[in-house]
Amino acid sequence: MSKPEILQMGPYPSWDEAPLSEAFVLHRYFEAEDKPALLRDHAAGIRGIATRGEIGADRATIEALPNLEVISVYGVGYDAVDLDACAERGIKVTNTPDVLTQDVADLGVAMMLCHSRGMIGAEQWVRDGSWVREGLYPLKRRVFGKKAGVLGLGRIGYEVAKRLAGFDMDIAYSDVGKKDYAPDWTYFDDPVALAQHADFLFVTLAASAETRHIVGTDVINAVGPQGMIVNISRASNIDEEALLAALASGALGSAALDVFEGEPALDPRFLELDNVLLQPHHASGTFETRKAMGKLVRDNLIAHFDGKPLLTPVN
Repeated sequence: MSKPEILQMGPYPSWDEAPLSEAFVLHRYFEAEDKPALLRDHAAGIRGIATRGEIGADRATIEALPNLEVISVYGVGYDAVDLDACAERGIKVTNTPDVLTQDVADLGVAMMLCHSRGMIGAEQWVRDGSWVREGLYPLKRRVFGKKAGVLGLGRIGYEVAKRLAGFDMDIAYSDVGKKDYAPDWTYFDDPVALAQHADFLFVTLAASAETRHIVGTDVINAVGPQGMIVNISRASNIDEEALLAALASGALGSAALDVFEGEPALDPRFLELDNVLLQPHHASGTFETRKAMGKLVRDNLIAHFDGKPLLTPVN
């Protein structure tokens, strides 16, 4: 039996490329100089798409592939995939949840600690001789015992909250409803009320049309000039214009961000601010997690073409 043909939207690590090539005929969209020609020449044979969360698959690409059956996303976020276009044709979509949950939660907490305690600047203080010349590093703000708000208590949000509890933090959350697995944490049905409560607001909810800019001016200002926003979800969940304005004016104390609109070409105004910690969208960036993500992408594709149930369907 011939191998199924797959459109590969972006590069994967070398340890994923070999088994993908062994299992499928890959058409590497990201390497094609003439991408429309690649789609025209191979459209009839392509039955699957392997993509990444930030790349997805838009309607034009989906509509160019008349025999497309499945899209497998390397990442937990699938907002860059046009789910409406998929639903119209019964195209299945999968992602890679769970395998990255712990690492993403780890980085979120690390970002809070790093930024709150000024660790980036403190290392530079040592390296550039400021410790010798000027003495002790300026005082920063503690973390333990403070109030933490988690916006979106799904898999990642729950793991973040569990870690924060280890710092004796007062945990609160907001979601579409109360969670029975969080009986000891305070529930707010309004993100603004959660932000008013929190010293540290973690944004951990899935991105959708409904959550776009859910962290807008009202929420940002509610966190306040002593508070911090940590985003390890999707850039679209935060109104970046409002965030930049609040950081520049001091209406918001600080932010720690792993995701940005238009990344990696983020808004240059972020680079001018000293009250924001910038990370290169690497919350899942460990060898262990990335290998597990790649395997799940392959396993979902293999399951589909073998006529078996998908491991992690999203639609």
